[in-house]
Amino acid sequence: MQWYIVASVLTILTSSQGILTTLSQSNGGYKYDYATVPFLAEVFKLIVSVVLLWRELQRSPSPKMTTEWKSVRLYPIPSIIYLVHNNVQFATLTYVDTSTYQIMGNLKIVTTGILFRLFLKRKLSNLQWMAIILLAIGTTTSQVKGCGEASCDSLFSSPIQGYMLGVLSACLSALAGVYTEFLMKKNNDSLYWQNIQLYTFGAIFNMAKLVVDDFRTGFENGPWWQRLLNGYTITTWMVVLNLGSTGLLVSWLMKYADNIVKVYSTSMAMLLTMVISVFLFNFKPTVQLFLGIFVCMMSLHMYFAPPSMLVDLPLTSKAAPESAVEVSVDRKAAS
Repeated sequence: MQWYIVASVLTILTSSQGILTTLSQSNGGYKYDYATVPFLAEVFKLIVSVVLLWRELQRSPSPKMTTEWKSVRLYPIPSIIYLVHNNVQFATLTYVDTSTYQIMGNLKIVTTGILFRLFLKRKLSNLQWMAIILLAIGTTTSQVKGCGEASCDSLFSSPIQGYMLGVLSACLSALAGVYTEFLMKKNNDSLYWQNIQLYTFGAIFNMAKLVVDDFRTGFENGPWWQRLLNGYTITTWMVVLNLGSTGLLVSWLMKYADNIVKVYSTSMAMLLTMVISVFLFNFKPTVQLFLGIFVCMMSLHMYFAPPSMLVDLPLTSKAAPESAVEVSVDRKAAS
């Protein structure tokens, strides 16, 4: 399967996450415990990976599966990073408003490019760096509201702690993605075996969070396994399946493509979500949204298009061999 097909599907699924989550609300709130959604999504990904590994074993008797502890111990690290990242997100929102937080979230585009270069030793051309910066500018522009709105006044008026936590959140998000890519490409293990290790630890950490939440509330609503599916509807299950499917596609991209492709997919998904919201939730489109989409499309073309499509080669270089042949022929005729 080509990476751009997977990236396109990932864009569609990611853009529908926020929409499905919004549709799963009832009277502006959740009738279900939303902390159970990531846990069930991890279980779904784990089950799918086990089934796919079993099918792979039927076709190929000996796919590579490293079971040494020094290799397995690396797989809990992404879950730990994401766990810290989630807590930093909540801490950031105590200092900044939602609009500022969303705009600051675009820093992860640039930090992903930097860590991509430092840790994975992947060199990017100057044109690609310009494309990444344009992507960050485009997504930020699309999120900036009208200058007459109150959010513009509060954009740069938050405490310094909020901005520091926002930068830390962007770095953690990029680090988790880059480390996962490093892990997936570190050896030639079966993708499904690597997924099983990742999602096993992911399910364990999410289950641990549910247990901690029970202790924090004093088991007011009973243990988590008794209320696991309370309030679930068809839309809620669609959220779980969407989140799980998105994770599986991301792991495929980490194995066979790279983090930059994932960044473009998620960024384009954000823009697609805003466009769809115009029709579903009466979201009012702004000039900034259209400008942001235009800049992001330019960035996409700059990053992935062949250099020959972006730079016109001088015609003299192409005509040189023909002129040389003509001169040699003339000299032979003269002699």
